[in-house]
Amino acid sequence: MCLVSIHPQAMLSEPSSTSKSRQRWHWSIFFSVALATFECASSFTQQPNSATSISYRHRHPPSTQSRSTAEPAASSTTHLFMMGEMEEIECDVAIVGGGPAGCTCALYTSRADLSTVILDKNPAVGALAITSHIANYPGVDRSMSGADLLDQMKTQAIQYGTRVERAQVFMIEIKDDDGDNPYNKIVYTPDYLVKARALVLATGAMGRSLPPLPGEEKYLGSGVSYCATCDGAFYRDSEVAVYGATGEAIEEALFLTKFASTVHWITPIDVVEQLEKKRSMANVEFNEWFDPDVLEDLLDKPNVKHWNKVRMLSVEGDTTGVTGVKVKKISQDEEEIIPVEGAFIYGAGGGSKPITDFVQGAVELDETGGVIVNADMETSKKGVFAIGDIRNTPYKQVVVAAADGCIAAMSIEKFLKGRKIIKVDWVHR
Repeated sequence: MCLVSIHPQAMLSEPSSTSKSRQRWHWSIFFSVALATFECASSFTQQPNSATSISYRHRHPPSTQSRSTAEPAASSTTHLFMMGEMEEIECDVAIVGGGPAGCTCALYTSRADLSTVILDKNPAVGALAITSHIANYPGVDRSMSGADLLDQMKTQAIQYGTRVERAQVFMIEIKDDDGDNPYNKIVYTPDYLVKARALVLATGAMGRSLPPLPGEEKYLGSGVSYCATCDGAFYRDSEVAVYGATGEAIEEALFLTKFASTVHWITPIDVVEQLEKKRSMANVEFNEWFDPDVLEDLLDKPNVKHWNKVRMLSVEGDTTGVTGVKVKKISQDEEEIIPVEGAFIYGAGGGSKPITDFVQGAVELDETGGVIVNADMETSKKGVFAIGDIRNTPYKQVVVAAADGCIAAMSIEKFLKGRKIIKVDWVHR
């Protein structure tokens, strides 16, 4: 047990009402607590196992040791918090996102004997993962699914030493390189604290691009969420609503069934009809926005109520947070409020907005929300790279994302090894 100092503003501030802010209020509190906890731990260096630290290198098993992790705290209000364990990883390259761009980059950096870690929120919901057939990736049979191709890419990277962890990244921090600590790119997740010499942003562009619903921004962080795997545990034995007919919405709704008493799944399209069409068009190419088997699993759950062909109109609430969602069945005029405590909103279709909410101004973005990079895929911050659809390139193709990953990896190798020119390939023994 240790005393943790938390700035009172972290506990009292309201969620931002701007469309750029998609941070969850309680997660900001979580990180205030977590970071302050690490600071507290640093004052007890004589106590073993205050945190788990792993320095990740090729050909050597990870070693676990005690480590203090932060500078002294500077805040005013004191709270009591039980010290927990979070794994700390040091690596040469940290990649946020496990799509084709991230996996290709990892393949090349691992072959260059650079210790590489991929952090991937959910491998089942990326743009490639939800594509039913791949017809235009060189050398790949047109019967291969996007998920199968992605699995092959990931397996290939792992075979050369890449470590892959499923983790939701909430924040990145880029510290000044003073020469004493090269691991100055820090990635924060609930389970891992990753410190890297080079950082790659490869989260794609499947973010929410539709205009927000009335009440959505007002209650963001107070009942409105975009991540069930992050916030689901807060709604144990409560009723929640999930809006959207995408693969991500279905996966997240399925996850919520573990906690919520009732999951109201609201879809503006006729999902049942779409399911029947997909079953009858097994050999036709299309972007499969949901997995039929996962959909059936969701509909079979006893605590799921499916509102088919129903549009969500607004999020209702009061000073305590979300109290319900207003809906209307398509082709009917009557409106209805479903009483819920949480609203997880994913829209009606796949988004095309670059996923940069975790970046929080760490690198420069263009007017469309894409990360700005140079010809080496390097961002406005030295040693930080961005690849794939997060750049908001109009050429949203798997082969382009893979090429971005290759370019970034070669640039990273040059950057970390202090080379003046690009090394074309490496011999991996």
